[in-house]
Parts: sequence; C-alpha cells; structure tokens
Amino acid sequence: MGKKKHKHDKRHEPAAIPPAPPSSDREPMSNKEFRKLIKPLHAELVALQEWVKSTGAKICIVFEGRDTAGKGGVIKALTERVSPRVFRVVALPAPTEREKSQMYIQRYVPHLPAAGEVVIFDRSWYNRAGVERVMGFCTEEQSTQFLADTPGFEKAVVASGIILLKYWLEVSEEQQTLRLQGRIDDPRKYWKLSPMDLKSYTHWDDYSRARDEMFRTTDTGWAPWYVANTDDKKRGRLNVIHHLLEQIPYTPLEPLDITLPERTVGEYRAADLPLRRIATPY
Repeated sequence: MGKKKHKHDKRHEPAAIPPAPPSSDREPMSNKEFRKLIKPLHAELVALQEWVKSTGAKICIVFEGRDTAGKGGVIKALTERVSPRVFRVVALPAPTEREKSQMYIQRYVPHLPAAGEVVIFDRSWYNRAGVERVMGFCTEEQSTQFLADTPGFEKAVVASGIILLKYWLEVSEEQQTLRLQGRIDDPRKYWKLSPMDLKSYTHWDDYSRARDEMFRTTDTGWAPWYVANTDDKKRGRLNVIHHLLEQIPYTPLEPLDITLPERTVGEYRAADLPLRRIATPY
C-alpha cells in the first residue's frame, strides 16, 4: 500500500462493470471475519490521515451508485477510526432556489478539500448524470452539457493538487430488491427509505443507460472511475478501502514508542453530590 500511481493525461477505455457473482456462489462474510480484516486497514487509514496532516495533501473521494448500493456503509467503515476534522463527509441536501439559479457545479466547489483535508462526497455533482437525468429533474440538454463540461472541471481540480478518486458501487437487481424490502420490514431502517427510492426502483434500465453514458464521457486518465461490486457489503467495504489506500502515496505509520508517565495520586476524594444517576437495566 501507499505506492504512487502513474498519472496519465489522456483518456482511456471506459471502466467495465464486473459481473456480480450469484449470491449462492459465495457465502456472505461473517462479522467476525470482517472485523479482523478491517482492523489493519483502519490502522493504514490513520497513517494516511497523519500523512495528509503533515504534508498538506488534499484528497477528494466521490461515491456514486444505485440506491442501496452501500455508499453509507462504505463511508462509515472508511471514517470509523479517523478524525472528522480531517475526514469530512459531504452529503448535500436538495438545492435551494438560489442554488438552482447558480452554475450547476457551483454549490459543490466550496466543499472541495483544502490542505490537510480528505473530503468524501456521499453523492456529488454526478447527481446530474444520474438521478436528475433519470427522474426528470433536469433537461436532456442540461445533462448533456454537464457531461461535456465535467472532464474539464475535474482536470482543473486535479491540476490544483487535489487527489481525486471516483467510485461507483454496483449492486445487482436481486440485492437491490432484498435491501429495499428490508428497509420496508425493519423499523430501524425506515429513515433510509424515501419516496424517491420507490419511484426510481422502476427505472433500472434507465439508470443503467445513464451510468454507461456517464462512464463514456467522464472516465478519463486524470479522473478515472473505479467500480466495486457490493452485493456482499462487507467484502465491498474492504475492497474499496484497500484500493483507495493503494492510490495514495502516503507514508506508513511508524509504531509509537511511548510509556505512560507515573500518575500522581493525592488525598482528594470525589464529592458526594446529589446527582441524578441513570438506571442500570443492563
């Protein structure tokens, strides 16, 4: 991990969607195995964090994908053991009337990373190539113009010194159905279920066409798309984090040689104050 990748200044072949293996071909990863495998990756993310802080590096990570593809779970796994002051998650709400009158990309630019920051977009400017296009929130002309403009915008982002990584999380039709049904059946997941999820569920082919057009026009040598299959959520999270670490030339963290100092214990005893104690049913 941590080896610098060669960068290219020319377009290359569009990213290919790896076919999802049938769920019966491989047993889902257990929680125990997942926690064992993610622990060293979390340690490397801490090393990446310290490298970003010490060098002033700027990293921008974009996560896109179909509904239920697992963007939130990947981001949670990615940020679980690092500082929110360095790893900042951006998940913008629907644009305001003022933002709708702006140049489309304008509302995203202020959130790009400054020195010493890792910014993670939970959906990004690519809304215009996906949900906005498929669900009719923008015109075909607006979507086409966005796809034409985006490679130049991203080239300027990279030229400014930002490391830009774009991930598309791909989920099968079968898994999307199971996950949406799970949100319907589990009260803990109601908040994840929106009317837009149900409406977009009927547009599988439309989203596929929009995705492929997005790849054809915005998969470039300076800002390529990386595709991860997330039918197995845990394997998907591990694969994305592992791949991300390989794309950034960070310095591995040296183990700390620290011994706790001796604690001074005096005569003070805690005051017996009339505080309200919570019940302890567990």
